[in-house]
Amino acid sequence: MTGFLNLDIKTLIFANLQKRIKEKNIDNLKASIHIIIYLSSMKRILSSFLSLAILLCMNGYAKAQDISLKAIRLDNTKALHDFFRFKEGNAVIISGHRGGMVEGFPENSIATFENTLRNTPAFYEIDPRLTKDSVIVLMHDATLDRTTTGTGKVSDYTWEELKKFRLKDPQGNITEFGIPTLAEVIEWARGKTILNLDKKDVPFEMTAAIIKEHKAEAFMMLTVHSPEEARFYLDKNPNSMFSAHILTPEMFDRYDKAGIPWTQIMAYIGPNVKSENQKMYTLLHSKGVKCMISAASTYDKLTTKEERAEAYRKISSDGADVIETDLPIEVSEALGN
Repeated sequence: MTGFLNLDIKTLIFANLQKRIKEKNIDNLKASIHIIIYLSSMKRILSSFLSLAILLCMNGYAKAQDISLKAIRLDNTKALHDFFRFKEGNAVIISGHRGGMVEGFPENSIATFENTLRNTPAFYEIDPRLTKDSVIVLMHDATLDRTTTGTGKVSDYTWEELKKFRLKDPQGNITEFGIPTLAEVIEWARGKTILNLDKKDVPFEMTAAIIKEHKAEAFMMLTVHSPEEARFYLDKNPNSMFSAHILTPEMFDRYDKAGIPWTQIMAYIGPNVKSENQKMYTLLHSKGVKCMISAASTYDKLTTKEERAEAYRKISSDGADVIETDLPIEVSEALGN
């Protein structure tokens, strides 16, 4: 009779797990784990079965988490280049500036990246910096004071020393999250999003090397301020993708004459909607290049959500293909993405 009951329990639990995984419901999967642990404490199932059941449940839990994200999945550099090619009628792409600014979620952190992707597809502009022992971490400021529980320069601490600090959210509240390394973020981003590396204090050579080391070329792009910077990366990897500062016709001509492939450029053209942008849209769109306006320092600062939403819609209707913002979830809602 005992064997029959054990078999019956096993059958029921496996059926429950399969149902929960099929539903892709994280809360239900968590509940299933608790049920298994309770039954184990009552000695009603074998330990080997417990291990198998928890493994199955956690595997389903992880899959449900991934499925719950509105991911951008790219398999190769051609797909990356195509993603940023201008085509009439394409939806506006959202770039989360440092991941986004939401209470409880620090900038430049994996938790924030995931929170944004639960609400909208987005890629991320992030800020790599070097520690004292040459580990690349994410930190916008040269100092720790604003965004962490630490003080002083990032470059004065080793990676081991930085681990003790916690990140602060945009309101200054201390969170449970630690400072991530770029390597950790690259591996997290694989199959989920695109990372745009801004230029801080990491040498170009190190930036190129870490992308190659992680075989991350299919979902990485590099912010560059001149065709000379772009050429450096192209010499390391001919398939490099760029977020290039091209704010004037003169800079457009410099990129054109330098022979930087337009198929590998997204152009940042400034932080404002203005009449001069129309010439830049015409020039860049003629080359198949998507154009980005950054609202982070301008329209994100408007007082009300309604004012901001109107501004985001204006950026889109004016001709921008990409909006960089501290508020990616708000932008998505405003544009109906």
